[in-house]
Amino acid sequence: MPEQWESEQCDAEQLGFDYSPSVHNEPVEVAVAPRSFTVDVIRSPKRRKTAQARLVGDRLEVRIPGRSTRKHEQELVAYFVDKFTRATDRSEFDLAKRSTELAERYGLSEPASIRWVSNQKGRWGSCTPVDKTIRLSDRLARFPTWVIDYVIVHELAHLDVVGHGPDFWRLVNQYPKTERARGFLIAQSWQAD
Repeated sequence: MPEQWESEQCDAEQLGFDYSPSVHNEPVEVAVAPRSFTVDVIRSPKRRKTAQARLVGDRLEVRIPGRSTRKHEQELVAYFVDKFTRATDRSEFDLAKRSTELAERYGLSEPASIRWVSNQKGRWGSCTPVDKTIRLSDRLARFPTWVIDYVIVHELAHLDVVGHGPDFWRLVNQYPKTERARGFLIAQSWQAD
């Protein structure tokens, strides 16, 4: 896998960091199905407010401010492991192919484009019928395929019917696991709160 960089800007005062000095740059094994990362935490005395990570093979290098607490270090490692795991998961799922298969199976319109996005925090997917584009939250990437399929079918139905009226639900309910997937997503939303 090519080297990837992600960076996060944060205001240390806003986050209320406790800057007790500590030094621990030992590697930490983090197993995340289906991947496993060795995490190297690199503390920098020059770094004040930012954290950054890069993935090199199966090693995730997380660079943090030198005065970060152990708790803050753990939070940043969890954040970057989650972010890189989602990126890996979504690269292994062919959205275009899957949306074409589902559109054909359920007699729905095909999108002009469908892609993962990381800026949807309050919804699982969105659709713009005018230009036939669909965006799916990358939070879905680690969910079961039947849940992702439901969200794709839901958004494909919006290409044909705007809104959530009876005609829309008639299209969506063709997908046999609609109720089960909706329950799964409600539970995931509840856990996030």
